[in-house]
Amino acid sequence: MAVSNNLTALLNFVALMCSIPIISAGIWLASKPDNDCIRWLRWPLVFIGLAFLLVTLTGFVGAYWKKEGLLGVYLVCMFILIVLLLVVLVLAFVVTRPNGAYASPGMGFHEYRLEGFSSWLRDHVTSSDNWGGIRACLADSQTCPKLNQRFISAADFFAAHLSPVQSGCCKPPMICGLQYSSPTTWVGPPNAAVDPDCVIWNNDPSQLCYNCNSCKAGLLGNLRHEWRKVNVVLIVTVVVLIWVYLIACSAYKNAQTEELFRKYKQGWA
Repeated sequence: MAVSNNLTALLNFVALMCSIPIISAGIWLASKPDNDCIRWLRWPLVFIGLAFLLVTLTGFVGAYWKKEGLLGVYLVCMFILIVLLLVVLVLAFVVTRPNGAYASPGMGFHEYRLEGFSSWLRDHVTSSDNWGGIRACLADSQTCPKLNQRFISAADFFAAHLSPVQSGCCKPPMICGLQYSSPTTWVGPPNAAVDPDCVIWNNDPSQLCYNCNSCKAGLLGNLRHEWRKVNVVLIVTVVVLIWVYLIACSAYKNAQTEELFRKYKQGWA
């Protein structure tokens, strides 16, 4: 019984450590400027990581101090959390699989088409109900003004590896045919026939291309890039947690069997 409890306590300590990368990934996502404008996407992963922390701490205490009731609660809650994390992982993988990026000839950056991203992301992030607040948040951020400090010449700007939001929101689509004056100032008559965004572009720092489909696509491009990185962390963590959980279940079952056998021997004696 003591060996099983010690093993379960050790496994729960490992699971406790697994909550750290989940929380860290959630904090990293929440700290990204684009996610600051999408508040409902900022903290779910942090909350899941904190829940894992509390549940595994419960399991560790239950195993170390031989509290059978706490171990039972731990196993049930741990199963629910693993399933929840798997759902988040699968959803994140499915909705971030489509990629709306396309190469812009002669440029160091990509541009983005809204239609290239999943319909779920488009509906939940860039719908008319949500975009007004997101657009205002992006305009208030320093994402675009910082480009004017980074780049002086057109050659440096065109060779730069811009983020999806910088590419989609801070400049007009290159197909519009406008001429570079500064990263956020473009002159000349736009080729309105090729893309509606060409007419929407405005040199006003509060306008730029924040109302463009390219800006919406750029935001989704940033989200996709960030979540694809987080998915790698989540996959490794989920595999370890499932392995730990299965061994913990086996150890708990063995502990129950040993306890029943001990009581049987005492009764027989």
